[in-house]
Amino acid sequence: MRIGITSPVVVQLPGLASPWEADAGIDELGLVAETADRLGFHHLTCSEHVAVPVDVARERGGTYWDPLATLGHLAARTRNIRLVTQVLVLGYHHPLEIAKRYGTLDRISKGRLTLGLGVGSLGAEFDLLGADFENRGARADDALRALRAALSCQVPQYRGEFYSFQDLVVEPHAVQKNVPLWVGGRTQRSLRRALTYADGWVPFGLAPDRLREMTERADLPDGFEITLGVDRPVDPTGDAEATVRALTRLRDAGATVLSASVSARSAEHYCEQLEALKDLASAL
Repeated sequence: MRIGITSPVVVQLPGLASPWEADAGIDELGLVAETADRLGFHHLTCSEHVAVPVDVARERGGTYWDPLATLGHLAARTRNIRLVTQVLVLGYHHPLEIAKRYGTLDRISKGRLTLGLGVGSLGAEFDLLGADFENRGARADDALRALRAALSCQVPQYRGEFYSFQDLVVEPHAVQKNVPLWVGGRTQRSLRRALTYADGWVPFGLAPDRLREMTERADLPDGFEITLGVDRPVDPTGDAEATVRALTRLRDAGATVLSASVSARSAEHYCEQLEALKDLASAL
C-alpha cells in the first residue's frame, strides 16, 4: 500500500484543518511538498471549487486553491512525487481544456500527473459557471471517454454524445502514454464509472465495511487502484498507535493507495510528522 498526503493549506475544511494553515502560503506548502517528495510519499493532492456559496462554506469550507497553478508550482519544487487532482469537476471544463492544461502539467513534471475526476454535486456552482447540472452524470461519462482519446495525443479525434472533435492540434500534450484517471464518488454508480472508464476509484464518507462490501461485489481488474483517505488527521508522533490503527483499517478495507491528512502545529511540525508517518507505514 502506497501512501500520499492530502495536502494541507490548499483545502481547509472546518473542524479538520490545523490552525496554522489559515495564515500559511506557498512557502509553507512548498516545504511540506519537498519533504514528502524526499521521504518517498506517493502523491500530493489539490482539489477544485471555483466559488462556494457562503452557507455551504460553513460546512465544506471556502478555501480551495486552484489545482493547476498550485501543482504547477509544486512540480518545480519536487522530483518524484505524483501530482493528483482530487478532484477536478468534469462538468466545469471541456475535455480539451483539461487535455491541454493538465497535459502541459504532465509535460513539465516529467510524467507525474494523476487526474482525479468527479461528477460534482454543488448545483449553485454549476449554475454560476453555466454548466449543465441535471445531465452531469452522462456528460461526465462522455468527458471521460473524450479524455482517454485526447490526453496523450497531438491530434486527437473523438465523437460522442456531448463532445466531438477532430483535425485539431493539442500541443503540448501529456507525456504519459496513459495518464492515470481516478474517479471520485461514494455510490455504486461512481464505482461502475471508475471501472468502466478509469484506473482507480476515490471513495469518501463510507464506512470500511461498506467499502469492502462494494469492492468485493465488483470485478476489479489487475492494477485498479482503490484510494482511501483517513477520516480525521493522524498524529504520528503524538499517538502512534491510533495512527497505525487508522492506516491498518484502510488497508484492510481494500486500499491500494492511501491519502493521509496529518495534524500539526506548523509547517515544520508537519514535516516532522511526515517523518514519523513514513516510519510507521513502513512497518505495516
